[in-house]
Parts: sequence; C-alpha cells; structure tokens
Amino acid sequence: MDYIGIDIGSTAAKVVVRGAHPQQFILPTGWSSRETADNIRERLTAGGVCLSPDHSRTVATGYGRGNVPFADKMVTEITCHARAGAAHGSPDCTIIDVGGQDTKVIRIEGGMVSDFLMNDKCAAGTGKFLEIMANRLCVGLEELFALAAQGTPLAISALCTVFAESEVISCIGEGKPRADIAAGVVDSVASKVATLCFRQALLPDIYLTGGLCHSPYFISRLSDKLSRTVQALPDGHFAGALGASLLAERMK
Repeated sequence: MDYIGIDIGSTAAKVVVRGAHPQQFILPTGWSSRETADNIRERLTAGGVCLSPDHSRTVATGYGRGNVPFADKMVTEITCHARAGAAHGSPDCTIIDVGGQDTKVIRIEGGMVSDFLMNDKCAAGTGKFLEIMANRLCVGLEELFALAAQGTPLAISALCTVFAESEVISCIGEGKPRADIAAGVVDSVASKVATLCFRQALLPDIYLTGGLCHSPYFISRLSDKLSRTVQALPDGHFAGALGASLLAERMK
C-alpha cells in the first residue's frame, strides 16, 4: 500500500509517498491546479504507484486541494502541518508556516492543534512578497538571502506589498546598496511574521515549515525577532505533503 500526500500550493506542488514506492518531488503549480494534479498523477504512475483503492490512499491539501480528482480526502494545511510537526518535531510545539500566499502560526499540544493564527489577506509577510522584491532587485530568492546576509537592513515600513515595493524602488533610485535593500526586505518579512507569532503564546519548541526552511539567514533573523530559537523542521518544505501522507495512512 502507498500513502500519498499532495500539497498544491500557490507556487509549487509538493508530493510525498510513503509505503511500497517511497518518493517525494516538487512541481510548479503553474496557472491551473487541475493541470498540476494531472502532471502529479502521471509522475506517480511512472514511479510505480497504482492509484486504486486496493493499492493506495491519497490525501490532498493546500491552495489547490479541491482540484485533485483522485484524492480520497481533502484536509486543511493547518492539520497537515501540525501532523508533520508532531511526528518529526515535537508533540508540543509551535509551527510557523510561511507560505506563498499566507503565513500560519500553529500551536500543537499533545500532537493536536490547540490554536492557530493566520495573517490577513495582504502578501507583505509571505513568500510572495520576497519573490516580488527579489524580482525588483533582479535576483533569485537564494541570491536575495545571500545579499541580505552581507547588508545592514534599511527600514521597509509599509504594511502593503504595493507600497513596500514603492519604498524599494525609491531606495534603488537613491543609490542605496543593494545588499542593504535586500536585508531590509528580509527583515521586514521576519518582523511581520514575528508580530503574528506574538499574538499567540509560543511553546519552547518552535519549527519553521515552508520554502523558507532552506534559508539559515531568514531563520536567524526570525529567531532574533522572537528572542527564541527557531528550527527548520526536517524536510520542512514538504511538511504539508508529509502530514497529508501520514493522515492517509490512518484512513481505513
């Protein structure tokens, strides 16, 4: 039996298979979640997975979870990230998930969600904000973090992505060092995430999930803002899909 977790986010789709044909992979979401789901089906089949009730169980989560026709069940990202955090982190912990479109702070006690918070609809404290600002600075995300680590943060005070981009454009026009602008951008996101975190009682173990898990610099800045140690959850980029696969295993 294969237990399949599919997390279709706004930017990327993550897939984790546990069981007879273990594998994990990432595909770009593109413009259509349904098309992405079709591509995932083809990739799974090519990897030896049989998508039938006798051979597999599939749980879908994320932004496009409603567009996976072969899923046996749909579950929210909060439940899936919590399941992954409890299994690979600690049964009592705080999970911070900085996604492409939203940021979530999840409190887990005894392996179960006891509370959660989400940012408002503005993208200023999310991965999309970083992507937009990286494009404005003509760098990729990894290069943005590398630049930021070399700079001194400039103040990016706007709470709106559009206005914040205007601030960045002004800094560029004034000839401010690109490294300082990059540091200000990352610092701005870390501050907004920390502000959301402070609205909830944080537990001693704090784990970061999502795409920013791969950035030691962002983790360091967020830890400084919280005055607490933040750790990247093992395979944290796949946390939603991993949690979904763990939930698939519990299905009858």
